[in-house]
Amino acid sequence: MRILIIEDDLEAAAAMSHGLTEAGYACVHAPDGEAGLTEAGKGGFDVMIVDRMMPKKNGVEVVETLRREGDQTPVLFLSALGEINDRVTGLRAGADDYLVKPYAFAELIARVDALSRRRETGAVATTLKVGELEMNLINRTVHRQGKEIDLQPREFQLLEFMMRHAGQSVTRTMLLEKVWEYHFDPQTNVIDVHISRLRSKIDKGFDRAMLQTVRGAGYRLDP
Repeated sequence: MRILIIEDDLEAAAAMSHGLTEAGYACVHAPDGEAGLTEAGKGGFDVMIVDRMMPKKNGVEVVETLRREGDQTPVLFLSALGEINDRVTGLRAGADDYLVKPYAFAELIARVDALSRRRETGAVATTLKVGELEMNLINRTVHRQGKEIDLQPREFQLLEFMMRHAGQSVTRTMLLEKVWEYHFDPQTNVIDVHISRLRSKIDKGFDRAMLQTVRGAGYRLDP
């Protein structure tokens, strides 16, 4: 699960990111509101943790902008402002939850988990968007920068799995089990062949490679 942390206190953000990473989450940090909106625009996040008081754009402005632009990613507000009116303002701006500083890290984890579950049990998504890549799950099409990419069924399945785990290292075992439904290693190069084909289709002709090999770990779709 990918989490966007929008927090101007670098020490607090580093501690939060470290703890969440240890708990199994993939974290991206943005140091102010404007940088947070830029990162959020790349897509692929399951939860956003947004500080209330920040330079350039404060947390309320960030969340209002996200909701106005149609981004419905669950948002957890963090703030030292704990009065009822402060919480109401944050929630009315479009946040899904509000946690007052200082907080227990266990509670932060619990709230993040709750938000992610709420999203999973909500409306079924019909599209996936990671950076420049957009996948329509209904008509089975993929575009990058508006250009349609023709994929074979297995390539589509492979890319869908990678997009759902964007930013994370995906192992060969995970791909065998989730894409090929093998619960053993067939000792073939089937994954390498399909990754190579997929890479040539989604990266060739573009200025940046999104499908990367993580040495000793597997592969990662970089948003």
